[in-house]
Amino acid sequence: MSAVDPVESGTVTIAFGPLLRSLRHEAQLTMEKLSHASGISERAIGDMERGTSRGPQRRTVQALAKALNLAPQQARALAEAAQAGRPRPAGTGGVCEFPRGTGDFTGRAAELDVLRELAEGPAAAGTAGVATISGPAGTGKTTLVVHAAEHLGSGFPDGRLYVDLRGMDPVPLEPAIALARMLKALGVAERRIAGEENERAGQYRAVLRERRCLIVLDNAAGEAQVRPLLPAAGPGLTLITSRRSLAGLEGVRQIPLAPLPDDEAATLLAAIIGRQRAEADPRGLAEVVRLCGNLPLAVRIAGNRLQSRPDWNLRQLAGRLGDQERRLEALSAGDLAVAGAFQLSYRQLSLTAQRLFRRLALAAAPDFRVPMAAVLAEVDLFEAEDALEELVELGLLQAPFAVAYRFHDLVRLYARARLSEQEPIEEQRAARRRMESWLLETAVVAGRWFEPGFGAPPEGWSELVTLADADQAEAWLRGESEGWLAALRSAARGGEHARVIEVAESMHWFSDRWIHWGHWREVFELSSAAARALADPLLEAVHLNYLSWAYSITERRYPEAERAALAAFELAGKAGDARQEGWSLTYAAWAVRDSAGAGDLERAARHATRGAELLRQAGDAEGYPQAVLTSADCLSRLRRAEESLAELTELVGVLRAPGYGAAPAIVTFSLGCALDVMGDNYAALGRHREAAEHYRLALPQLKAHPITRAIGRTLRNLAAVLCRLGEVESARRVLDEARALYEEAGQGESVAAVLEDLADLERGGVVLLSREVVV
Repeated sequence: MSAVDPVESGTVTIAFGPLLRSLRHEAQLTMEKLSHASGISERAIGDMERGTSRGPQRRTVQALAKALNLAPQQARALAEAAQAGRPRPAGTGGVCEFPRGTGDFTGRAAELDVLRELAEGPAAAGTAGVATISGPAGTGKTTLVVHAAEHLGSGFPDGRLYVDLRGMDPVPLEPAIALARMLKALGVAERRIAGEENERAGQYRAVLRERRCLIVLDNAAGEAQVRPLLPAAGPGLTLITSRRSLAGLEGVRQIPLAPLPDDEAATLLAAIIGRQRAEADPRGLAEVVRLCGNLPLAVRIAGNRLQSRPDWNLRQLAGRLGDQERRLEALSAGDLAVAGAFQLSYRQLSLTAQRLFRRLALAAAPDFRVPMAAVLAEVDLFEAEDALEELVELGLLQAPFAVAYRFHDLVRLYARARLSEQEPIEEQRAARRRMESWLLETAVVAGRWFEPGFGAPPEGWSELVTLADADQAEAWLRGESEGWLAALRSAARGGEHARVIEVAESMHWFSDRWIHWGHWREVFELSSAAARALADPLLEAVHLNYLSWAYSITERRYPEAERAALAAFELAGKAGDARQEGWSLTYAAWAVRDSAGAGDLERAARHATRGAELLRQAGDAEGYPQAVLTSADCLSRLRRAEESLAELTELVGVLRAPGYGAAPAIVTFSLGCALDVMGDNYAALGRHREAAEHYRLALPQLKAHPITRAIGRTLRNLAAVLCRLGEVESARRVLDEARALYEEAGQGESVAAVLEDLADLERGGVVLLSREVVV
């Protein structure tokens, strides 16, 4: 149809362009004046009058009619001419037709709200809306956009177009071919479609400038494929799906998709298998969903399998899916297969990324970082990071944190299968050994930051991780804890006894900084067993003492703690080592003291006194203060404050004497603890001013070796005596500091205790002294 091809409008035969020009002349308006009155650009009006744009949208026609002050009959004629100039709705005749939707679509309310907002927005703004829906294989990207198109289609009277860009194929659809298909669907005669891609893109943008169309570009390979297919301006909406994030596209709304929440995944499975079957076994339903990792494709396949096997129940399917070695095989139904969806992404990877993807299945921890990836892939940090980002881009890895990456459970199983199929067992074992060796070596270097006499890594140590200070060392130990713990277990199973002991020894001081980790008992059980396997009674005594500490401090299992310490005492005696005997009695004293009861405190004091004497005789400048502190603390708890003060005053003098043989960190920490317990004694004697003074003197010493429980306890007790001195505001500030300290350390119980103190303070009550264990 040319610009002057006739269309009927009432009894008048005229095309939209000539009719608009005639009405403008009749109103004696220039294009400039009509543009100003209607809010429509001069260029757009010129395109309409020349016939380039033959069927403008209704709102444009209404704005023109109002600006021209048309009579109702004239306005109707203009609207009918515009409608006649529009092509048939896109997608007719099988060109760019949408695929079939699913009748059981579930969830994605937030994403649908965003798409609805975009669908309603472009017409008012006059600019083309574009959104990318990205996510891993199986998250339901196509299902979402098809569902959205079904519900939003009435808002796009000029047509709906769907093109599968075949982004996961070996050769994705060329942009020029996609443009030709869409231009044809938009009513452009095949003979008028330009031959060059750039010219086709220009035609496409010109046609869409005045048309309100909904366009879905499904399964995009990347930005370069999509850019020529984006409208420059206009009232339409373009939705692009891709496994890649397409982050390089400018000015688009990004909508990432993740697996469904638990409730939505369960609702989807129930919709597929039927409410009656789902309600008969809600636990089985939840278990199937969990084993599917809430991945919509996996849930749909599981539902389809149940539909095809009416004799199966949910528990039976859950049992089949529970076998990790067969789960991916079980998640297939007809031509639908989870593994097949992952395979399409895997084929797109570079060789380095494929190798890394397979070997990451060896990692025990759910999260992994760039350095470990470099070790597994045998590349440098930059190549490892590029490979990880490539995996994220194709949806084979998740990046929930800034510096960490994670598998979806089903993707991990797929990676494990690829590893088993594509790498010989010798190469798999070598990769695992490299990873575990690196984890344990780095753990030792990081742990020694906190050991007196070690500190920074040795000169020349240049591994993949920067451990320039204690904070970096602690961050690595915490962040990689699951990895190095799994490597420690593996070393124990493999009989690497010396390595196990080396790692546990390096954690001795660090463990005080991370008491609530929850695995210290296992670490020191492994090291005790390793020492026993080496038939070294003295070494076993050392690590049984560490185990006693873990029982007491981290798990409050005091009888087991005392038994471990006394077993260490016997082994140390057989080895003739008075120093380790003294330590064993000190650990035993801690266990007995913390189990409370007056009789126990007397026994704990005896253990500690004997331990202090043995340590003094052995010349152990590190252990002696710990034993004396424990004895003094027991006396304080027995309300023998004067005796306790006498012991502590003598100890403070020893610690402050020039040339005392312990490392500075030992001296400062022991001095802080001594001053703290002196504060307890003065508080018990009602000498609150002296108690406050000693708590304040203790804090700088304790903060030099920041153990949260020690600092927090001292702060709480300082607040208690300040409260008794009437210094309520000072007490409140001190408690706020304690609360912040516990919150940062993630110690919820202690936070709750401080909040109770603050509440007592607000009610005008008295804050109580804390007896939390420190020494």
